[in-house]
Amino acid sequence: MDKIISTLITVVIAVGASAGLWVGANLVFNQARNNWSRFNAMAGFGIGFVAGVLLSGNRVLIYSDGSTTGLGQFGQWVWFPIVAGIACAAVAVLLSVTEAPGRRLLVGGGGGAAVGIIAGALTRVDFYPSLEVVPLLGYTAVLAGVGAGISTLRKSSPVGGALIGAAIGWVLGAWGAPEIGTGNAAWTVVAMAVPTALLGARFGLGRNPSLSERAILDQKSRGVIFLGPALLFIFATLVVPAVRTLYLSFLDRRSEMFVGLQNYTDTFTDRTSLDLSGWANLFTSRMFIVGVILLVLGAVIGSRSRQTTGHFVELGSPSMFPLLGGTLLFFFALFTVLRGTIINNLWWVVAVVFFSTALGLAVAVLAENAKFEKVAKSLIFMPMAISLVGASIIWRFMYQARDVSIEQTGVLNAAWVGLGRLSTGGGLPTLIVGGLAVLAVIGLFVMMARALTRKQYGRAAVPGVVALLGLWFAVRFWSPGGVGGVAPTDDGGFVAQTILFIQETPFNNFWLMVVLIWIQTGFAMVILSAAIRAVPADLLEAASVDGATSTQIFWRITLPQIATTIGVVVTTLIVLVMKVFDIVKVMTNGQFGTQVLANDMFATAFNNFDTGRGAALAMLILFSVLPVMIYNIRQMQEA
Repeated sequence: MDKIISTLITVVIAVGASAGLWVGANLVFNQARNNWSRFNAMAGFGIGFVAGVLLSGNRVLIYSDGSTTGLGQFGQWVWFPIVAGIACAAVAVLLSVTEAPGRRLLVGGGGGAAVGIIAGALTRVDFYPSLEVVPLLGYTAVLAGVGAGISTLRKSSPVGGALIGAAIGWVLGAWGAPEIGTGNAAWTVVAMAVPTALLGARFGLGRNPSLSERAILDQKSRGVIFLGPALLFIFATLVVPAVRTLYLSFLDRRSEMFVGLQNYTDTFTDRTSLDLSGWANLFTSRMFIVGVILLVLGAVIGSRSRQTTGHFVELGSPSMFPLLGGTLLFFFALFTVLRGTIINNLWWVVAVVFFSTALGLAVAVLAENAKFEKVAKSLIFMPMAISLVGASIIWRFMYQARDVSIEQTGVLNAAWVGLGRLSTGGGLPTLIVGGLAVLAVIGLFVMMARALTRKQYGRAAVPGVVALLGLWFAVRFWSPGGVGGVAPTDDGGFVAQTILFIQETPFNNFWLMVVLIWIQTGFAMVILSAAIRAVPADLLEAASVDGATSTQIFWRITLPQIATTIGVVVTTLIVLVMKVFDIVKVMTNGQFGTQVLANDMFATAFNNFDTGRGAALAMLILFSVLPVMIYNIRQMQEA
């Protein structure tokens, strides 16, 4: 209960602080047009208070380390931010009523130096820097030049940019380069006072704006107020950690020595990450052989279609499905013979993106204007409400295989073993199921024959494939060995035989992918269903009047119209799949050849304590996702 209350309090404080900052920023800039001094006072207090919070919050100052009880915990933390805010507000007010350039420079620089001297005098001994002249002057000079260059490119005075750059460079050289805690009080005061004096001089270097310029400032501030917090949050939580991670990826496992690209080369040469030694087995793989047969069949059909339509392959053409199926089987065969973490990630991308998008599109089309459309779509979308961890636990129970001597509790193995017992039995249920299977196969072949006689090759593809699978099932069902989870014994009987969905390589990877496909099909369905409904009705009616069938309308009109949306769904899924972690972590923890990049990164960095290699794996994920994200953003901007 205490944790719940503390969490609620934290949420309330965070929301209240965010709202207060947003309202406060608007109130501050409301003063810019008509009361310049008040605006400067409020802005100066805000800048000083934030700087004081950073120093006190990091316990840099005395009375902020929690060791003194006289002020109380809150007083110890907040007294200096208030003092710093008042001091900065006083300097800002003096600048707002001073017009002479020399006086402004003196007020700004002197006031900033005074604030820095106070902060330096109050700094704890543990934070005294030992100043080193070479890095101090080097950082200052380099960043002063960078600041001047940026100001020149922006067509403003280079002096202002140089002062800001010099202040940042001084902070880096004084506090970042030397060892902290080995200096003295005098050097600490200098380290604090110089950058604040430079920043104060930068503000004093300008002039007080006119009424029209203050009006423009008031208008432009609204965009900064709305976007600033979001951009700051992104910068602090994404940009800075990414740069830090990139830096760590060039260091050794303890982040002590620079090793260059060694961590990246180790990743690609490690056989647990990328193993291409089994490439020759590709040509003997049954999936590869079937895939090649389908590709050849698609090429034959496409060459015949080209004679009549002028196109080798197009949306909805008879050659499309064999070519698509053959390509998919080729990739699956490739991923089963080439192993490693990187290959697993690529397999996840191909399988999850293809099946999620295809199934989502199929449901969106088939359920459109159906009688129970809302119910069906709600049920399919429902897995999106389940966390990846929860879904992984659910499917782990479904995949569970128990000892063959006891009853199976996993849904899939229970059904598989039950089917095996049914096919090897001799009672009425066996006869009924076997007879229905034969009748279903005959019906599918009849449907395929009718479509072929009418030269509707596209309509013959699906029943033909299903009929072949049904024929295999019927033959195996009536064979002495049966079909399903049973195996013959030496005494002529049968024993249960389960499937180790999670343990048996390499297809255990695919059974893990099913979990994410189950979840993301609902996402693809919702997005694509909305896109289908947005297709102009005039186009559909015109095609119908011209005699196009519903199938032709879908392939020739609807699908091209929603192509951009399909691209957004695909790229979004690629980004999601490249970062997949939860499912693998919960179901296998990367064992049995199921390791992926995100889980490997976590294990390497936090279990094996190899920070450099873990950072390199993290950057590989970022580099693989970044181009897709950029493409996705551009597509959405153009839409």
